[in-house]
Amino acid sequence: MKSIIIYYSYTGNTQKVADILAENLTERTEFVTTSRLEALDEASSFFLQSRRALFHKRAKIAPVQFDLSDYELICLGTPVWALGPAPAMNAYLDSCFGLKGRTVVLFVTYGSGLGLKRCFNYMQDRLSGQGVGCFRSFSIQQSQVSNIQFVSKVIIDTLKT
Repeated sequence: MKSIIIYYSYTGNTQKVADILAENLTERTEFVTTSRLEALDEASSFFLQSRRALFHKRAKIAPVQFDLSDYELICLGTPVWALGPAPAMNAYLDSCFGLKGRTVVLFVTYGSGLGLKRCFNYMQDRLSGQGVGCFRSFSIQQSQVSNIQFVSKVIIDTLKT
């Protein structure tokens, strides 16, 4: 099975989770690709970035793989900003394709937890028209991202279901 992890990380929290996810998937699948989204027009302050996220704005992102049809497992990760995904992930959700019949794992990192459900619902709604076979999701609070055992357990439990 081929897997891909595509994520956006501003502070490094989501990257830590993506790295742990990649380690776990490497043990279970034959091929894992990881790709970090790069926002080319990132706002200069976190406040401005959060404002863009609140209104579901899209970032201009560096070229990345949008055709996901070669992968059976697709993992998409983002921090939760202002009740939703980061603008770079919003742009990616608009452009990716090849999800028909695939398993998609949505994962987020967060601070307060406010907006978790709304963020997951938004991401799932953006992708549901593409015939995704199965959605799974997990979230990790920023205070737990360095706890490798905790994050691994959450990932293992998510992949089992």
